[in-house]
Amino acid sequence: MRKASIERKTLETEIRLELNLDGQGLSNINTGIGFFDHMLNALTKHSGFDIELECKGDLHVDDHHTVEDCGLALGQAVAEALGDRRGIVRFAHAYAPLDEALARAVVDLSGRPWPSIDLGLKREKIGELSCENIGHFFESFAMTSKMSLHVDVLKGNNDHHRAEAAFKAVAIALKGAVRSDGGAGIPSTKGVL
Repeated sequence: MRKASIERKTLETEIRLELNLDGQGLSNINTGIGFFDHMLNALTKHSGFDIELECKGDLHVDDHHTVEDCGLALGQAVAEALGDRRGIVRFAHAYAPLDEALARAVVDLSGRPWPSIDLGLKREKIGELSCENIGHFFESFAMTSKMSLHVDVLKGNNDHHRAEAAFKAVAIALKGAVRSDGGAGIPSTKGVL
């Protein structure tokens, strides 16, 4: 079973996370930031992962530490659940529309972190989530999951739609990248990921 349990406690956040890569898209998420919960629920549903996430963060300061640490914890969980990454497809891409918005995500579960995120959001916040922290979530997630992650919102007028299309595209790409390639080998000419 490709599962991981993460507990992360700092002076800024306290996180408990359970991840099952081979789930049914079930979620139980509470970060204290409604729109962020909505985005993580979309990620869960469309990736097919099961995610339970409880975060108590210093929201009296702002949303930065909560969003960043949830990204770090989720990335760590993905890395642990994948283990040596033997037998995975490794590469995948996806496009996801939400009405007028269209997002593209390309992932490589290479073991080498590299985030390239261009969401083109214009608002300061969506609900209580700072737009600058949406990209930062993806960056943090890519770093600790040790994946190359490219996310581009190609068009769209509504920032809610742009953000949600991005989360859905990432989810669909991850679903493709973590699936079995039918073999038992490491998908790399180096022999390791």
